[in-house]
Amino acid sequence: MALIGRDGAGPHDIKRMAQRGRTYWVAGESQYYTEPKRLARLGYLEATKQTGRTRERTHYTLTPRGLDALRDWAWRPSSFPRMQQEGAVRLIVADLVGEAPVRASIAAMRTEIADIAAMLDVAEEAASTLPHRERYLRLNHRLSRRLLDAYAGWIDEVERELSADR
Repeated sequence: MALIGRDGAGPHDIKRMAQRGRTYWVAGESQYYTEPKRLARLGYLEATKQTGRTRERTHYTLTPRGLDALRDWAWRPSSFPRMQQEGAVRLIVADLVGEAPVRASIAAMRTEIADIAAMLDVAEEAASTLPHRERYLRLNHRLSRRLLDAYAGWIDEVERELSADR
């Protein structure tokens, strides 16, 4: 519901925003299409049809019930983020499979980090087009940059520790 925002959004918009913000939340692609429908059935979103480029598209907006639910949720304490660290899991099997494949696998994350950094560049440019959310988006983008820097540093450390020279 947070991605719907004050002006509403369609499933494709939600998917695009989620992809840009993938350092914050990851879901299966189908969820960006099914979840708004579910929330509309529950009365949190209103679905309307709008003219699209080639056909009608669904546009969702928050209902008063949805906005009340977001307000209630915003007051609840945030928990520490759930993290699925595939690299960390791979690292703990290095004694079973050998250090070389684990080192190479973890080092390969650099490409994805570069891709995410490029998406953040785009997201930062887009932030200025949303003046009512710009400050909040930029705070999140700075967090993402720190996380990417932390992972890059961790990859450096793994490569040093698992180097063939040791």
